[in-house]
Amino acid sequence: MRVAALYDVHAMPWALEAVLNEVDADAIVFGGDYLYGPYPRETVAMIRALDAQVLRGNCEDLAEEWESAQLAPGDLAWLQALPLATTVDGVLYCHAAPTSNLPITTAITPEDAVRQTFAGVQGTVVIGHTHHQFDRDFGDLRVVNAGSLGMPYEGDVAAFWTLVEDGEPSFRRSRFELDPAVQRTRASGWPHAQGFAAENMVVAQDRDEAIAHLESRRT
Repeated sequence: MRVAALYDVHAMPWALEAVLNEVDADAIVFGGDYLYGPYPRETVAMIRALDAQVLRGNCEDLAEEWESAQLAPGDLAWLQALPLATTVDGVLYCHAAPTSNLPITTAITPEDAVRQTFAGVQGTVVIGHTHHQFDRDFGDLRVVNAGSLGMPYEGDVAAFWTLVEDGEPSFRRSRFELDPAVQRTRASGWPHAQGFAAENMVVAQDRDEAIAHLESRRT
């Protein structure tokens, strides 16, 4: 079975469209954080039109006033009622942890902290939330970060996602046209648009710096 794990879209419909054009899978799992970005209404409409399993991220629970106003009627209630986790073909999918969409796990988080976050979980769990791909195997527990479509911390501006085939993950990235995306972001009216475009699209977020910052927040 082939499962496309698409996480942290962050209201970037062109990134989502680029990935969907490449996805060849039996199932799609969306792992949360569709909001906090320039085009929430369009992004949520694209997701709701698909036959996919959709999970809740922290940005759905913490929706800002501007993006709430952009959404179609009923969208916010739908987003905030989504489940935190699902299991497909023996693999557990969640935004950050099975019972919370807030814990921080990075490529360098100490094993004891990872095991505390995923206490009681065995096998493979696919997460997002920290926007960089990694695959960490602790024997009875394997934690895979699917990456971020709309806000990657990878040293590259692209849409990062993961294909899980018969339980085995493989990392993917999809390209989209950057100049139109930057222009659309800046023209969106999103209060954070100018800074986001300058810091995440015109240049790429440095992976190591982002991980260090996330770890400082975790501790």
